[in-house]
Amino acid sequence: MMKLRELIDKVDTVLVAADLDTEVNSVCFDTRKLEAGGLFVAVKGYETDGHRYIAEAVDIGAVCLVCEEKPDAPAPYILVRNSRMALAAISAAWFGYPASKIKVIGVTGTNGKTTVTSLIKQVVESCTGVAAGLIGTNGVMIGDDAFESERTTPESYDVFRYLSKMVDMGCKYAVMEVSSHALRLDRLYGIEFEVGVFTNLTPDHLDFHDSIEDYAEAKTLLFANSRISSINIDDDYAQLMIGSVSGKLYRYSTIDNSADFVAKSIKLQADKVDFSVLTVAHLTRVLLSIPGMFSVYNAMSVISALNPLGFGMEDISRALGECAGVKGRAEMVPTGKDFCVMIDYAHTPDALSNIITTSRRITSGRVVTLFGCGGDRDRLKRPKMGGIAAGLSDFVVVTSDNPRTEAPGDIINEILAGMADTKTPYMVIENRREAIHWAIGSLKPGDLLILAGKGHETYQILGKEKIHFDEREVVAECLG
Repeated sequence: MMKLRELIDKVDTVLVAADLDTEVNSVCFDTRKLEAGGLFVAVKGYETDGHRYIAEAVDIGAVCLVCEEKPDAPAPYILVRNSRMALAAISAAWFGYPASKIKVIGVTGTNGKTTVTSLIKQVVESCTGVAAGLIGTNGVMIGDDAFESERTTPESYDVFRYLSKMVDMGCKYAVMEVSSHALRLDRLYGIEFEVGVFTNLTPDHLDFHDSIEDYAEAKTLLFANSRISSINIDDDYAQLMIGSVSGKLYRYSTIDNSADFVAKSIKLQADKVDFSVLTVAHLTRVLLSIPGMFSVYNAMSVISALNPLGFGMEDISRALGECAGVKGRAEMVPTGKDFCVMIDYAHTPDALSNIITTSRRITSGRVVTLFGCGGDRDRLKRPKMGGIAAGLSDFVVVTSDNPRTEAPGDIINEILAGMADTKTPYMVIENRREAIHWAIGSLKPGDLLILAGKGHETYQILGKEKIHFDEREVVAECLG
């Protein structure tokens, strides 16, 4: 239980029409989870508006409402300028301001966030011997304990709930993927990050953002709230990110010797990357058992985030050498055959290009790419991804991803528009399970099949329904 005055201490209020000594037994922004005696925060969301459920919240027994508009229902209320910021401030108070008790590392960018956060968690745990927390696309991890999460970066209440749990379990560090949605929708309001990391930026989420410029600007918000910022200066949007840095700046690069961390003598091998990191004081060799040039950048993100926090270069290098891969990221599926199957989350043009290019280096046969594009999402990338797949692969299988409420055939036609002039052979099979069966059946000795787009996901979204669909299981089913 907490008094209302304690909960709204850091909230920008417009009008308080409630007794501040009221005892509150819970905080909620979803009436489906609201309990009598709780505080209900009406959040204006991306798909719906919590103000529509105020009457329902009163009927359930909310002791007070936090809202941006004066409610019609007869109940105590507090008017605020921004209910999303209010939810974050109230949640932080409810959980005892956990972000001030743990060092929070945020990673933002289009590609690499999931791998980088996973690597940071593994390195921190290896170097300190203490469990670390992680919030991201693959869910929430606290040490070895896993929890499901619906979003890359959850709503602010859940962020603070998980941070509180991490503090209670003795974690000293928490690392999280920071999405542009979360930044723009104030899900991380009130958190001062120990380190903010920028990986790269290519067009994505343009169904949510008005433009690539708006998408990029959203990313900059992380660095305005970070004590230390680690920026990949090889990226075209690096200067924009640097312009928002409010704390200490560290730069990393594979080409610019003026950076604080520079990757040198890079060797890309079939099963790993091998390179050296040059700093003012050290030259340190790094081995990471995840192939591809993108793995060099991912490792550099980790190094440039942790070394400024006092982690020694040799310790980081040793820990990276022990790191396991990440589910759904360049994940090799055991086949017991003379061909390979890789699962990767690549769902943007740049990520698809990276994984196909990497695959080319590690196979003696053909690179066969199977992919689709998500429905109700950015349509502009569909023909681009079609062109990339055809331009870089030896054979392409075009299929469905998560079509959601769009007709799968319409999505596929937009992909095919980008392959109109290709000479690369391809097959169209709308049903993804059937497409995987066909593709595996067509493989020859030495071939590598990339199943792109689903990655860690164990479901497909057809219409509004989420059905079980794990590509690992489908591959095993194909192989008998």
